Amino acid sequence: MKAIVVTDQAAGTAGMTLIERPEPQAAINDVVVQVHASGFTSGELTWPSTWTDRLGRDRTPSIPGQELAGVVTALGYGTTGLSVGQRVFGLSDSYRGGTLAEYVAIEARNLAPLPGDVDFTVGASVAMPGLTAWQGLFEHGRLQAGQSVLVHGAAGAVGSMVTQLAREFGVYVIGTGRAADRQKALDFGAQEFVDLDNDALEDVGGVDLVFDVIGGDIAKRSAGLIRAGGTLVTIAGPTEARPADGLTIDFVLVSDRAQLSEIVQRVRDGRLRTNIGNIATLDDAVAAFNPTERISGKTVIRVRP
Repeated sequence: MKAIVVTDQAAGTAGMTLIERPEPQAAINDVVVQVHASGFTSGELTWPSTWTDRLGRDRTPSIPGQELAGVVTALGYGTTGLSVGQRVFGLSDSYRGGTLAEYVAIEARNLAPLPGDVDFTVGASVAMPGLTAWQGLFEHGRLQAGQSVLVHGAAGAVGSMVTQLAREFGVYVIGTGRAADRQKALDFGAQEFVDLDNDALEDVGGVDLVFDVIGGDIAKRSAGLIRAGGTLVTIAGPTEARPADGLTIDFVLVSDRAQLSEIVQRVRDGRLRTNIGNIATLDDAVAAFNPTERISGKTVIRVRP
């Protein structure tokens, strides 16, 4: 099968190569999926799990990619809940990756059924951003109707999901980003927008929740905006930013079939729009991950036409 592999951590996305690899086999509780579309987050190439196994042993050449949509072609021993020929979408384990390929072996529990009226590219684009937004807002942020949330990167793949889900649940949304992102953030449902290059973030006033995808100085300044009892939720890694009278939660998403089903149902009925910035073939994936210009939204690889 065709697959994209990496062997040199220092090279980043420039070190990606498209080669032939053996097709994977299904272990216990696995399924093999013929990948139709795959998503990728460049940050994966900085994760230790891309390069080593759980015991710290080198696992290169490794196939990156966690997000996928496709069709089940084989079941491992003991696998339940899915069947051969079923359309599915979801996330692979970060220590396995493997979705930037024509086939991937993946734990069945990490997948959910993909309805027939949802395109594979859409399925691959919503799993990671959708779960990140859902878990950050409702599990870790404990967001309630009538509260307010400051969403950094509101025009991005994750931020646009956060914005839409928060609005659906009756929350006041303030989005941030670059000046060029203003209209896109507002189109996704932000009720106000802060240009981080030109506007004063501190003018926002108090909010109940900050959803941070940036980290650093922005996270520290944002902590000062959180009302008593509020929460700073971040996916930008461990941070020293702390609200004066609240919580900071740094989290990594976990795959959840029930939540994936909630997310895809919202896509089907129009409550949730995907944020796809670029679609490329597997042959053109390496170039797509090294764009010559800034792309706003999720890059999705269409593995099968």
